[in-house]
Amino acid sequence: MKYFSLSVLSGLLFAVSWPAHGIPVFIFFAFVPLMLLEHHLTNFSKIKRKKWAVFGFSFLSFFIWNVLTTWWLFNSKNPDGSHSIIAVAVPTLLNSTMMSLVFLFYHIYKKRIGTYLGLVFFVALWICFEKFHSTWEFSWPWLTLGNAFAGWHQWVQWYDTTGVFGGSLWILLANIFAYYAYRLFQVTRKRKELIKNIVIFLVIILIPLSLSLVKYNQVQLTSEKTVNAVLLQPELDPYTEKYNKDSLTISNELLDIAKKNAKGKVDFFIAPETAIPGYGGISENGFAHSQILNTIQDFTKQYPQSVFLTGASTYKVYRDEASKSETAYLIENAGVWVDSYNTALQIIPGQKVETYHKGKLVPGVESFPYITVLKPLLGEAMLNFGGTIASLGSDKERKVFSNPFNPAVVAPIICYESVYGEYVTEYVKNGANLLAIVTNDSWWGYSPGHRQLLALAKLRAIETRKEVVRAANSGTSAHINARGDVVENLPYGARGAIQVKAYVFEGQTPYVKYGDVIYRLALFVFGFLFIYFWSQIYLSSKNKVRK
Repeated sequence: MKYFSLSVLSGLLFAVSWPAHGIPVFIFFAFVPLMLLEHHLTNFSKIKRKKWAVFGFSFLSFFIWNVLTTWWLFNSKNPDGSHSIIAVAVPTLLNSTMMSLVFLFYHIYKKRIGTYLGLVFFVALWICFEKFHSTWEFSWPWLTLGNAFAGWHQWVQWYDTTGVFGGSLWILLANIFAYYAYRLFQVTRKRKELIKNIVIFLVIILIPLSLSLVKYNQVQLTSEKTVNAVLLQPELDPYTEKYNKDSLTISNELLDIAKKNAKGKVDFFIAPETAIPGYGGISENGFAHSQILNTIQDFTKQYPQSVFLTGASTYKVYRDEASKSETAYLIENAGVWVDSYNTALQIIPGQKVETYHKGKLVPGVESFPYITVLKPLLGEAMLNFGGTIASLGSDKERKVFSNPFNPAVVAPIICYESVYGEYVTEYVKNGANLLAIVTNDSWWGYSPGHRQLLALAKLRAIETRKEVVRAANSGTSAHINARGDVVENLPYGARGAIQVKAYVFEGQTPYVKYGDVIYRLALFVFGFLFIYFWSQIYLSSKNKVRK
């Protein structure tokens, strides 16, 4: 019962720390109950299968954390209208299992090599796990520890140097020292030592916090270069309206919102992810003949030197197998191959429509992870649970949109892509000086989902020191400044638009230039400790043979 209580306590501490309404101070000691559990179970428990026990209790902690913070995935619906259990079950179980394996490996390492190197190993391995979980095809970095401060962005202004892994390292170090200090007091019962260690623990928290608050007040908030953007929020229900309404009706309603909210000079109209068309997609082979795109171009002519940026569902047709891409799928009755895309379009009157195809696809919904291995095993099961049996096409490079009318070079970030820090820096390396996020968070309704995704956008602004203009289907559409403050927003559920004045900043932050340096250091430490672990096993077995 004691182990169960400690396990639950850790899970609750993680959960109450999480954005959008959590208080992140609790995450500085959220690992401590779990680490105390592991110590007592290893050294004093009569349980025989201790590895299984460590895995089981840590799984309970991480399962509680995952469920209480991402339960809103359940609000997504299957094609038959029922709520999708698998949408929350798969990421929750996978994430909890992977986190528990990290903690199990820490237990094994610590038991074999010792406490101090075991704790260092834990820090390095956890950061390596977080990086891996942001790069493989089942990627789900939502619960990266450094994301805990997304709701309290004033605390982590130094993310412009470290990215979110700086926050992960901060959290892990604080937890390690809190655990060490408590264990030392358990052994010595010396109050002076306890007080000294409490002071050190507070210093670990307060020094980075103080540096951040100083930096927060020093961030440049204005620039000579500005653009006026109208952020459109059509509030189109993705389940009952999006695929039932006529596509021209949808685009005309979108343009009507734009017209009613545009005042004076407009540089950009920005519409959400897949704002057009309704059912189906727009053929990229026939952009010039698309009635929807031509209507948008005609509308944009009413606002001289304006640009229309929108999300769209598009597709490309290949007439023969030799010319098709890796992700194209066969339409048997037509004898052609098709690539479907989640696309950002830049529309300028008289110019060719520019495209960017979403690169970070949502596993199971937009992509079939490891399709060559899993599709023969799962068959139509993914589709039956509201997923996909193919993968959308994607761009390998992060494209940016420039135009001849204003100084903005726009990063067209599509929804889920805004969760990835180093990924977003690739747009800036390619010249982007303004981040435009087009998203549709309506799949989860009134839940923490859309608030968490908005909060993560604030971290991208800090990491790149670029302003964010965010257009969301049902909200929250927002303008975020270069230090992560939400300057203006249109609440979730509102239909309309906001016109914002966004500042354009040039240059690259250290994080943009060098990326996840903390991960690379963690990987080096992990590699060294991993080799040391096996060398000790080898030497130990060699000594046994000699004896």
